[in-house]
Amino acid sequence: MTVKEKSLLVFKYGGNAMTDPEVKEGVVKALLRLKTDGHKVVVVHGGGPFIKEALAAAAVTSEFVDGQRKTSPEAMKVVEETLKGQVNSDLVGLFNKHGSRAVGLSGKDGQTATAEKRIHLSEVNGKETEVDLGRVGDVVHVDPTLLNLLISNDYLPVITCIAADADGDSYNINGDNFAGMIAGALKADQFIVLTDVDGLMRDINRPDSLIVKTSRAETQALKAEGIIVGGMIPKTDACLAAIEAGARSARIINGTKPECIGMLFDGSGSGTLIEK
Repeated sequence: MTVKEKSLLVFKYGGNAMTDPEVKEGVVKALLRLKTDGHKVVVVHGGGPFIKEALAAAAVTSEFVDGQRKTSPEAMKVVEETLKGQVNSDLVGLFNKHGSRAVGLSGKDGQTATAEKRIHLSEVNGKETEVDLGRVGDVVHVDPTLLNLLISNDYLPVITCIAADADGDSYNINGDNFAGMIAGALKADQFIVLTDVDGLMRDINRPDSLIVKTSRAETQALKAEGIIVGGMIPKTDACLAAIEAGARSARIINGTKPECIGMLFDGSGSGTLIEK
């Protein structure tokens, strides 16, 4: 499946593609070429490396539980200031520098995303125990009204992974999951995760084992077989959630190679395509 004309494309942007200035410039230019060619583009981003630096600078301690950062109210303030005030603002500025009309948002704007506190179960001494992760949440509802309004008026929404609950408390949301929920609610033609590898591999040590195309059921089987592991699990879960919620397809590509974005619409394809 290649990207059709005037498709709605939702990109999850992060990792090394965001921290390397040269790659970042290449990614932005590639996304804007898509928009110039008539596609509708939405960018969702996180900012883990920037959050780590900001917490250290503020002398706010933070620990990880099963790969998830515990987020106290004090840490949440730093996370929000970093993602909205630094990462999102810089990214919007870069898009606009190259002639776009980008608009910076979080899930809190227009109540686009509503969160609830995540209940995390961790194995402690052989028993499943509930662990309080603080202000770590999950998206329970997406209202795409504001995003659709911006898209229909030729703006480029750039949205970061923060949302509030019904009481107005802010939560830090996993960027992949957040992006997948946004893509599903927008009924995106394709949800595209930019990561640091070329796609899903049957053997991570063999680049020629790239899985070019798979289905939701096959992807679940790959997880069960232990072929999809580590950091690729939340990315594939986000792809599956996006499709389940309404996206037509999902794709995992190498965001450190901006030329892979161009391959989405030149007929050659790129990365791993996941379809229903």
